[in-house]
Amino acid sequence: MGMGYHRRILDDELDDLTRALPAIALEGAKGVGKTATASQRARSVHRLDEPATRAIAQADLARLLVTPAPVLVDEWQYVPPVWDSVRRAVDAGAAPGSFLLTGSASPRDTGAHSGGGRIVSLRMRPLSLAERYPGTAAVSLATLLEGERPPLDGRTDCGLVDYVEEILHSGFPGIQDLRGRPLRAQLDGYLARIVDRDFADLGHPLRNPSALRRWMTAYAAATATTTSFEKIRDASTGGHDAKPARTTVQPYRDVLERLFMLDEVPGWKPSRNHIAELGLPPKHHLADPALAARLLGATADTLLEGQAPGPPVVRDGTLLGALFESLVTLSVRVYAQAAEARVGHLRTHRGAHEIDLVVERADGRVVAIEVKLAATPQDADVKQLEWLRGRLGDELLDAVVVTTGRESYRRPDGIAVVPAALLGP
Repeated sequence: MGMGYHRRILDDELDDLTRALPAIALEGAKGVGKTATASQRARSVHRLDEPATRAIAQADLARLLVTPAPVLVDEWQYVPPVWDSVRRAVDAGAAPGSFLLTGSASPRDTGAHSGGGRIVSLRMRPLSLAERYPGTAAVSLATLLEGERPPLDGRTDCGLVDYVEEILHSGFPGIQDLRGRPLRAQLDGYLARIVDRDFADLGHPLRNPSALRRWMTAYAAATATTTSFEKIRDASTGGHDAKPARTTVQPYRDVLERLFMLDEVPGWKPSRNHIAELGLPPKHHLADPALAARLLGATADTLLEGQAPGPPVVRDGTLLGALFESLVTLSVRVYAQAAEARVGHLRTHRGAHEIDLVVERADGRVVAIEVKLAATPQDADVKQLEWLRGRLGDELLDAVVVTTGRESYRRPDGIAVVPAALLGP
């Protein structure tokens, strides 16, 4: 790895895959570190977001792909035929580790082959808490997924104020050294680019950019909820007499998904058991909770005081609680992907029972996670986990409450209590 590069959890996944597979695609929102990570492994780098390189690729694509391997094609979506060209090179017998593709948007209607069995895609997300605080993780999600329910220990100095700072700071590697106004300016610029450039780049020029901004703000207010998109549309009215038409807001969702800006947690569908009346709406999250906080104009003071700036959206608990859950969700998804596990959430109809995160192994057995803003969970905070344990029995590998506390331990009922900063891959 190059000087100054901080190894990511995804690097372990790449180590495993590039030894055997010829082509890997790293996908994720702009700024999460795809190019920096892929560049550590590349001998030839072609940045297709640069007009001159893009012109060469459009004129003679084969010329790019025969440069010394490993070949990195950065932001490949600017020249979609790259995908099929790499696929054909794989079919022709390309060696393991030959190609790395990075993409910050999913092209549509390009005619590109799916790449199934040829190009393996990995989602890259912003920095997890374990990557922001290297060496501090004392509780491994992969170990919890083994089902042995080990005793827990470990202590962290991180408390509520530190987590608020991480929510506002973001997990984008390129701005980790910024604080105060420069940080806010970078986040504002990131959001402005989405509205002013990215939609047009994907073939959706905006007639009313402020309407998109209002919709994104309403979506941010719905963080960590299953609020319907109809209610988000209503909340985006922002005091205007007429709310935007469905035909106007549907492209917002579609394009933001293609930009990897929406990172919704799907409703969990049990593969080994049946729980009656499961609801399956997604739980809403933006790519990074800092973007939600910035859209809403939240500050450390307003969050800690329990204020909820922005459009009114029904949620259980405070906005800070929702953003803390989003921060934990981001981290858990990074760890779960490394363990080849899926992440969903559980909610029965009408919300009688809810579990924030359900991490599922390939065999269908799960670790259930509740996220609580409290430092020390009370009996009421584990009621949903106890309910799920009664329903799943041995198929529940472990039950965890992630907190803002200082120490990890097991309660007398066996439920794990883990501070967010101590959980890792």
